Amino acid sequence: MFTSLDTNAIGFSVPFEEALQLAQASGFEGLDLPIKQLLTRVQQTSVQEIKGRFQQANLHPGGWGLPVDFRKDEQSYQAGLAELPAYARLAQALGANRCSTWILPFSDERDFASNMDFHAHRLRPIAQILADHGQRFGLEFVGPKTMRNGHRYEFISTIAGALELGQQIGTGNTGLLLDSYHWYTSHGSVEQIQQLTNEQVVYVHVNDAPAERHVDEQLDGERLLPGASGVIEITGFLQALERIGYDGPVVVEPFNAKHRALPPAERVRATHDSLTKIWQLAGLH
Repeated sequence: MFTSLDTNAIGFSVPFEEALQLAQASGFEGLDLPIKQLLTRVQQTSVQEIKGRFQQANLHPGGWGLPVDFRKDEQSYQAGLAELPAYARLAQALGANRCSTWILPFSDERDFASNMDFHAHRLRPIAQILADHGQRFGLEFVGPKTMRNGHRYEFISTIAGALELGQQIGTGNTGLLLDSYHWYTSHGSVEQIQQLTNEQVVYVHVNDAPAERHVDEQLDGERLLPGASGVIEITGFLQALERIGYDGPVVVEPFNAKHRALPPAERVRATHDSLTKIWQLAGLH
């Protein structure tokens, strides 16, 4: 596995060149793809030019977020679906093969079974387009109990649920976006991760949880840098991923006002420092 920078995950967006420079200067091993920016850029330059910039910066291409809004009306969904092959082709040409999205853990309209059918129906064509272009598709379950409180129907909020959705999709290229915060708030265990395979883990987020809140009181929008509080057992989390041979990006995703108040370059350095800290804690090299 390798450290990768996703500037959006730490609260800002910059042009590709600036993101490359920030990642390289702070010691990251990879940079996630700002896929919409890059599609515009490739129309002005070339795939080789973009690949060359990654190589010059000595950075691996990381993952990319699904640019299709599958949750909205049919027209919006179909429009996004029509654009997806171009993004997938570009990712494939750049040597990146990990796309991901998140799954809302509740519904006020659909019960669990009908919501599973809806997600499988909407995500199957997406997953197939991705598979046709050599892409893996990571599904992120959202763990906090507070996200489901007050809603009529609960939906997927665990590793098992996300894997079941992948089975329902049935294209053979789905797996998990495994976020340490959602793993913790879903009452996940190290043993659960050890039972997974590298093929089942597409992409990884790391972070920490405030110490003053019980696990079932944690709020999705308030997280810390990994290793900040020690509430999340990040050593066991990373060691389990190492044990199963996970070979993809590890990206920091905190939702933290203090961290987001830092200037971008300082924020990127603090993000990388947090990864160095947990790498050392887990005895990784």
